[in-house]
Amino acid sequence: MDYSIRSCQTELLDMPNIPAVDIHRNMYELEIINRRLGGHAITLRGFSKLLKLKSKNQIDVCEIGCGGGDNLKVIENSFTGKDVVLSFTGIDINPDCIRVAENIKWRSKIRLLISDYKKIHFEVKPDIIFCSLFCHHFKEAELIEMFRWMHDNANYGFFINDLHRHPMAYHSIRFLTSLFSRSYLVKNDAPISVLRGFKKKELNDLLQRAGIVHYTIEWKWAFRWLVIASR
Repeated sequence: MDYSIRSCQTELLDMPNIPAVDIHRNMYELEIINRRLGGHAITLRGFSKLLKLKSKNQIDVCEIGCGGGDNLKVIENSFTGKDVVLSFTGIDINPDCIRVAENIKWRSKIRLLISDYKKIHFEVKPDIIFCSLFCHHFKEAELIEMFRWMHDNANYGFFINDLHRHPMAYHSIRFLTSLFSRSYLVKNDAPISVLRGFKKKELNDLLQRAGIVHYTIEWKWAFRWLVIASR
């Protein structure tokens, strides 16, 4: 298997007409993976870094490709009451994912939008935009457009939490999901996601081609990249 280039294989989750019950199971297991393998911790670090730029106590947070809303919920649980008032926007093109997020008990103001993120035009721009395990679904030209969109629409900046393409990551997630997952979507898509992940040089190249100047790229366990781009 060639890990030097990104795979162009399509994940099942990106296919049309996946039954809602299977989407819900997929979202449930992805939340467990994020919690157990450090994905949520990376999201919280990215949010914390950009939160330091705040000039007000009311912060609007937007996640594109929000899935079942678990990343937004983790931010709400961790930062509510800590000298900041949060409001959230979650955007996902899949209505079944949004239905999962709607069933979460939110304490903060939230709006959940079924849409392609590119079709959203904000009357008031969010302060922080982010995405988690979303970028690897896209091709290079689409990613450059995405980075520009996030940069142009965020007051403070954006961050990305996504996968490092590495043989150990591939074989580890393939083994773990074969043992513990009850979702055919997770079993199929998790290894493909790694193959569609990124090398650091690729992320650097994409960000520079998008015209992003102020950014950092950090490697995080387990085989994740945290990209933080500030305005």
